[in-house]
Amino acid sequence: MVTAPPTVQARDAGVNMVRLRTLILLRWMAIAGQVAAILVASQAYGLQLPLGLCALAVGLSVLANLLLVVLLPENRRLNEAEAFLTLLFDLSQLAFLLFLTGGLTNPFAILVLAPVTISASVLSLRSTLFLGALAILVVSVAMVWHLPLRFPDGTALVIPRLFAFGFWLSIIIGILFLGLYSRRVATEMRSMSEALLATQMALAREQKLTDLAGVVAAAAHELGTPLATIKLVSAELIEELDSQPELQEDARLIRAQADRCRDILRDMGRAGKDDLHLRQAPLSAVLREAAEPHLARGKQVEFAFAPIQDGAEAQPTILRRPEVIHGLRNLVQNAVDFARSTVWVEGEWTSHRIIIRITDDGDGFPPNVIGRIGDPFVRARRPEPEAEKRPGYEGMGLGLFIAKTLLERSGAELSFANATDPFLSPEDRPERSGAVVEAIWNASDLAPPPSTGGLGQNTRIDL
Repeated sequence: MVTAPPTVQARDAGVNMVRLRTLILLRWMAIAGQVAAILVASQAYGLQLPLGLCALAVGLSVLANLLLVVLLPENRRLNEAEAFLTLLFDLSQLAFLLFLTGGLTNPFAILVLAPVTISASVLSLRSTLFLGALAILVVSVAMVWHLPLRFPDGTALVIPRLFAFGFWLSIIIGILFLGLYSRRVATEMRSMSEALLATQMALAREQKLTDLAGVVAAAAHELGTPLATIKLVSAELIEELDSQPELQEDARLIRAQADRCRDILRDMGRAGKDDLHLRQAPLSAVLREAAEPHLARGKQVEFAFAPIQDGAEAQPTILRRPEVIHGLRNLVQNAVDFARSTVWVEGEWTSHRIIIRITDDGDGFPPNVIGRIGDPFVRARRPEPEAEKRPGYEGMGLGLFIAKTLLERSGAELSFANATDPFLSPEDRPERSGAVVEAIWNASDLAPPPSTGGLGQNTRIDL
């Protein structure tokens, strides 16, 4: 009789995730369970077991634990190879115990699923395939080659062949199904984790850039007066040093460098002082700022802004939130990448809602993936024709995932659709025939706080 072997809980191949202390504790628990199962089977139920060989199998686990304690520090974390060897040892020990305790007549034979399932969740595909094949081999061998379980009177426990075959088949199907299921779920979880990390990094970068621009703008504003003073004094020195050409040349140099400092600061901070008012901007300004990096990429980007209802209030002023700007920028990038010649960026509003719609004249979203748009890593590679259209594009769906995550964090509801039937012939398609992405906010989600007037305090940026 056997109990479940210890498991390894690593999230990703090649990443050290499991502490040795955890492994040692789990193995001691497995050893205790195996000893208890053997004692109950032999003493309480009187089954005749090869206790010496069973003790040897359990003793191997004890020895392995003692060696780990002596040779390795407890705070060590296992890598891919070490985790694989651990599961391989557990599966081998389990196979040995199954051989000693009845093979598939032992109800604990189902525990052979554990190492394969854990491997599918945490190890590489190659390691999982190896362990899965080994587990199938173990079950197949145990079906025909094992020491039978014997009752106290010496008679062997024999089960019908049909039952034995069904039990063998169920374990094989369980290995394949649970292995595939665990692998799929773990892969999606890792992809989502990596994509969320990329989203957080993108947002942090956008936030730092926004803050940095504000500091530069503040510096341009604050240094304007001393630079103007330097320029005025240098101009007066130039006039007074007509009789001393060498000193006059130095004064001219001072004025030229002051002008240069003024120009550099003006170029670096166009907005001027990063005050409370400049943390907000009209809807059209925010959209143009988001699309600015993609305006000179060979595609025409047209903007349109209008209220939905006649007589609606003027264009709303919204917060210049980094996640909104970065998310919209990714959507515009995607549209420009796929457009043939034109991208339309539209802003509409009512007193309660703000709607942004981005449309292109490309081929639209593929019908087979339109339901999964916004998931990270939609496909692993792109077809060759698309590679020629979009050089340098990875085609993993991460950009749209980041955009969707950031915009939904700001309160937006996103929808993805095609402007027309993608199966229409080119001559039957309207001008706006490509993909349509629509983001809708409650106006209160983007509304700036009540104005307090004056300049905001500059904050330190840790770069």
